[in-house]
Amino acid sequence: MAKLDEKIGFIGGGNMAYSIGSGLISREFVKTSQVIVSGPNIENLQRWRDIGVATTDDNCAVLDKADIIFICVKPHILTPMAAQLRSIHTPTSKDKDKLFVSVLAGINIKSLEEEFSFVEGLKMIRTMPNTPLQIGEGITVYTPGSYVKQQDLEKLHLMLSSLGIAQQVPESMINAIGGVAGCGPAFVYTVIEALADGAVKEGVPRKMAQTFAAQMLLGAAKMVLITGKHPAVLRDEVCSAGGATIVGVHELEKGNLRATIMNAVEKSSKRGAELGKK
Repeated sequence: MAKLDEKIGFIGGGNMAYSIGSGLISREFVKTSQVIVSGPNIENLQRWRDIGVATTDDNCAVLDKADIIFICVKPHILTPMAAQLRSIHTPTSKDKDKLFVSVLAGINIKSLEEEFSFVEGLKMIRTMPNTPLQIGEGITVYTPGSYVKQQDLEKLHLMLSSLGIAQQVPESMINAIGGVAGCGPAFVYTVIEALADGAVKEGVPRKMAQTFAAQMLLGAAKMVLITGKHPAVLRDEVCSAGGATIVGVHELEKGNLRATIMNAVEKSSKRGAELGKK
């Protein structure tokens, strides 16, 4: 696997930042010595220190030291954080070589470029990742800003594709994809828990039920990806006439499972867009 020589910085060290950073480290794409993370409460960054990463409560230190800077704060923190950096940062000729990567839900490229306009020749890429990047099975979509060059996109793609699937998409799709890929893991964890609960109700030990439910979901997902068949076709292959599966599917239909999941994706997508307007 290719490795990265640049120093990686994270402004904000929460769950998404940790998924990306720890994923890159565990897959040996970068060394811990190449990573620096900032956060307002240094004690909340202990898990980063536990894997050997330098931490600080000074966002400007990340801006000054890192070559690729992930913006991982909450959307409502963006404006005050950028204002603080603007008031402290001393522009240098190296600014135009830095690459900024936003993981903020709902914040579009135009707004990001306005907030960081104090950086000359700002190269900003908007992304929507998900937490399974931590184990190399993630999804990240991305859209480049005005000054991003092809080599910047190739570098980011190489980095993110080492953690799963990475793909450039039109910015108009990002919120919708966020409803599926970004929020989707939480929906699926709920499904795994429910499947396990059903097995426990029927007498299967909890740990075994949870393992089997998760492995079943993993196998079913791989069937979709590897065979390329429509999920409805694969479902029909499991539903034999008058069998056990079709009666279970009937219960799912009575409970409006598909409509509920579609509604969840729609609501999450719209909420993502709303977060960018606050």
